[in-house]
Amino acid sequence: MREHRIYDVVVVGGGAAGLSGALTLGRSRRSVLVIDGGAPRNAPAGGVHNYLTSEGVAPAELYATGRAEVARYGVEVVDGTVTKAHRVEGHDRARFEVELADGELVRARRLLVTTGLVDELPAIPGLAERWGRDVLHCPYCHGWEVRDQAVGVLATGPMTTHHALLFRQLTDDVVVFTHTGPPLAAEQAEQLAARGVRVVEGEVTGLEVTDDRLTGVRLRSGELVARQALVVGPRFAARADLLAGLGLATSEFVVGGHVFGDHVAADASGATAVPGVWVAGNVTDPQATVIAAAAAGVKAGAALNADLIAEETDRAVARLARAGAHAGAHDHGGTGTHDHAGTGTHDHAGSGADAVDAVDAETARHWDELYQRRERIWSGRANPHLVDVVDPLPAGTALDLGCGEGADAIWLAGRGWRVTAVDVSATALDRAATEAAAAGVAARIDFQRHDLTRTFPEGVFDLVSAQFLQSPLEFPRAEVLRAAARAVAPGGRLLIVEHGEVPPWSRLAHPHVRFPTPEETLAELDLDPDGWRTERLDAPRRAVTDPDGQPATLVDHLVLVRRR
Repeated sequence: MREHRIYDVVVVGGGAAGLSGALTLGRSRRSVLVIDGGAPRNAPAGGVHNYLTSEGVAPAELYATGRAEVARYGVEVVDGTVTKAHRVEGHDRARFEVELADGELVRARRLLVTTGLVDELPAIPGLAERWGRDVLHCPYCHGWEVRDQAVGVLATGPMTTHHALLFRQLTDDVVVFTHTGPPLAAEQAEQLAARGVRVVEGEVTGLEVTDDRLTGVRLRSGELVARQALVVGPRFAARADLLAGLGLATSEFVVGGHVFGDHVAADASGATAVPGVWVAGNVTDPQATVIAAAAAGVKAGAALNADLIAEETDRAVARLARAGAHAGAHDHGGTGTHDHAGTGTHDHAGSGADAVDAVDAETARHWDELYQRRERIWSGRANPHLVDVVDPLPAGTALDLGCGEGADAIWLAGRGWRVTAVDVSATALDRAATEAAAAGVAARIDFQRHDLTRTFPEGVFDLVSAQFLQSPLEFPRAEVLRAAARAVAPGGRLLIVEHGEVPPWSRLAHPHVRFPTPEETLAELDLDPDGWRTERLDAPRRAVTDPDGQPATLVDHLVLVRRR
């Protein structure tokens, strides 16, 4: 499904942090894949708390809603487990490759790791089975739910007194079980006594459960102390094994001079010591609640977007400099080379070359010579089939493949669309840019130069328009059209318009020339029927003017499909 796709960001982990980061990136029009193992830390909990507008919502419901929200912005979410990640050497676009448990490989320019942590609990029989229910650790996540109940606090580390005093705020019946924890300091014992917290000596060996509810804590002595909830401070173990292949190790998580587990160290934005890798949520901040993890995901997403913009801007500046040097050395008689690279290229072919550098010289020369024969080759009017299809649609993002002198792109931009317009001919793109400026829509069009046999524009789009991608030169048409389909966002459309017959006045006219039917083109796309819906498959007629100035009619082939 993701063959040849290089995502701007792959997010590993689909909890609050991961989905929030993905939402931020999706709304910034980044291509994002979220890979989620489906085992959130808070799965046993009855509800998420202290999360404004989502107070008490079940964790599964929160994440299902989050998945639906990110999908609205073109983010892909898949169920799976990432087993390893490594850097991609010798590739100037994809920095990283991640491997899933099923063997699938996915490449990305950046990684956001939000895999959370594992709570390592004391080896007391029955404790783990009740974790997140009536065995708990956080007063802000679960405290209100055990208010006025009989609460026990298991002493396992230096935070015992702190936990006991926090829960004493919620109930006047709190017991501390010394268990195997360090002895209480005199000051701590005094604080507990002052607040009416009882201390019970002895090791805890088990729990008493009646009708699936905690009713007591049993000591090695055999004594049973009635309790309705038990507070346990776990050791926090970051889920970060997959980062080992990147040379990124965990470090101790220290608070107040005490070690409470490990985490992946990062700066305030979530950036790690490995360039291009960000972390957010409990994998880096074990103390973060759900809403804090979500906020960290937003912060990391914004930082990732800014980092990508900086890289793309550097590339664009370098391309502009190269293009200017090329124009100075090779004056084609036009206006010079326009910066058509925009946001850079997406390497589907694995060449690793930038768009301007990855244009076949023979192909570029053929099309430039065609455009240089006359001041204008085409009519300057948008294709009527495009107008017919798009006119009723709300404006969004569009990719115009083979834009020529820009008529379609300019028409789309005039109707409010944000357009990426692509052609291999620098001459055509210069003319298109000039026409767009004259029409007052230049700010809405990103002109990019691509040889589609070598590079393909980045991103996903609400509309991908492939108008007459038929060339007298050798051209992998089916491969390019499949790449066009991959660039369609969920809910978006792919429009393919091609010649249905050779114009009678064309020098290509020959009884054996035959163009693919719409049905054959659809079959070449090899689309998943569960993921696409065919909206049109026909051969409309188009009014034209022949070389002698006489009206004529041509038959075109049209394919319109929509991604579900």
